[in-house]
Amino acid sequence: MPFTRRAATALLLSAFAIPAIAKSATAAVKVPTRGLALPDWLAATPREPALAVLAQLRSAGFETIRLPIDPALATADFAPRVAEVLAAVTAAGFNAILDLHPGGDVDPDRVDAAWAILAGVVASTPTDRVYAELLNEPGLDAGPWRDLAQRLTATIRASAPDHTLIWGPAQVQGIWELADQAPPPDANLVAAVHYYTPMGFTHQAETWDDSPLARLHDLPWPTTRNAPLVTALAASLDPADRRFLDGEFKGLWTAAHIDRDFADLAQWSSHQRIPVMLGEFGVLDFAVDSVSRANWVRAVRRAAEANGAGWVYWEADQGFGFMPDRTRAGSVDRPMLEALLA
Repeated sequence: MPFTRRAATALLLSAFAIPAIAKSATAAVKVPTRGLALPDWLAATPREPALAVLAQLRSAGFETIRLPIDPALATADFAPRVAEVLAAVTAAGFNAILDLHPGGDVDPDRVDAAWAILAGVVASTPTDRVYAELLNEPGLDAGPWRDLAQRLTATIRASAPDHTLIWGPAQVQGIWELADQAPPPDANLVAAVHYYTPMGFTHQAETWDDSPLARLHDLPWPTTRNAPLVTALAASLDPADRRFLDGEFKGLWTAAHIDRDFADLAQWSSHQRIPVMLGEFGVLDFAVDSVSRANWVRAVRRAAEANGAGWVYWEADQGFGFMPDRTRAGSVDRPMLEALLA
């Protein structure tokens, strides 16, 4: 995919400040924030970042790295590798989120067995630096997920009684899904949501299936349905894809819409007395202008911070990313880094 990465990071990032996030609903629980995901570091064929890249990201102002791992890899043989990566992340000055992240359907027994192994690894890490994320975007109905989340909590707590847990609602961790769900009863827990609204903007030109999203392109943000670029695209679509596009504009493509969503998140957090974080957000760079992409990222990041939520961006160096190569330090997408960290 194309990247425009012009400025040397050591020069462009030196002016970035590190603001504190707003006070969480439960001050005693430290909420991870200013993060990014590095998928595939914990993979069968790993993509390992260079130490210089980790130093570059830390100097930029990032504080947290989220590490997805498929339950199928959570074996006794792989556990030393997990320990090694967690040690590397914390040694580089980051918090680490160990994120159980299935590549397919959820098998409750497999997920529980994975945490039975991984909890032992987590137990040997600093309690204020390493977090256990129960399950990414739980692909279960609310009832079965409630039962499984309680089961996973008990499994983790048997080995790691003091580490902070991260829980998200089924099935896609949307803010709206919190209304009818509650996390397992645990005093040291953070609720995590994901945010990609509107999908017609954040996922335009996606390449992994035949969704109408794959045929959307060059849509700006903010914008309206009757803006020239939008009407021109709509005229080129078949009726089904045009209806999909129309549906994406049922909510306003504005910062005010984002602010209202995160105000809802803050209200839930206050009512439940549970701290919250934005566990994923991002925009594909396949077919979007850099200004619009940075506009959306900045608006979401600011809304999260204004409403007391930590945040972790998805992700560093693939379709949603802001740097071309995790194996060597160098150029980055300056508008994106400024949107995230300035």
